[in-house]
Amino acid sequence: MSTTTQTRPSAAPQATPYDRLGGRETIQRIVDRFYDLMDSEPAYAELRAMHAPDLAPMRGSLTGFLCGWSGGPRDWFDANPGRCMMSIHKSHPISADTAGQWAAAMRQAIDQTVADADPEIAGAMGDVLENMALGMVK
Repeated sequence: MSTTTQTRPSAAPQATPYDRLGGRETIQRIVDRFYDLMDSEPAYAELRAMHAPDLAPMRGSLTGFLCGWSGGPRDWFDANPGRCMMSIHKSHPISADTAGQWAAAMRQAIDQTVADADPEIAGAMGDVLENMALGMVK
C-alpha cells in the first residue's frame, strides 16, 4: 500500500506596496513632487510656512520613512528607533487646515506620479496618509 503526501502549492509572495509603487526611485519622485507643490502652490502656503526654508532634509527624511512604511528598506526606522510620524510631529501645532493641506498635496503628488501605473495602490496610499495627517490634528 502506498501513501501519497499531498502538498499544497506555496503561494507566491505578495508584492509590497513599496514594490508596487516602483521602489525608492518612485517614492523619491512622489516626495519631490509633494515638496515642489508645497513650495509653489498658494493653496499650501500655510503648510509651507510651518517648514524650514531648506526642504532638502525633509525630502530625505520623508522618503526614508515612506520606503520603510510601505514595506521597503527600514533604514529610517533603524535610524529613529521608537519614533513615528505622530511622535515627531507632537510638538507642532497641526490644525485641520494644515493637515488637510498636507493630505491634499500628498494625494496630488501620488496621483501625478503613480496613479496611472497602479491606481489601486495610489488610492490606498493617499487614503492611509490622509488619515494619518488628520490624526495629528490638535
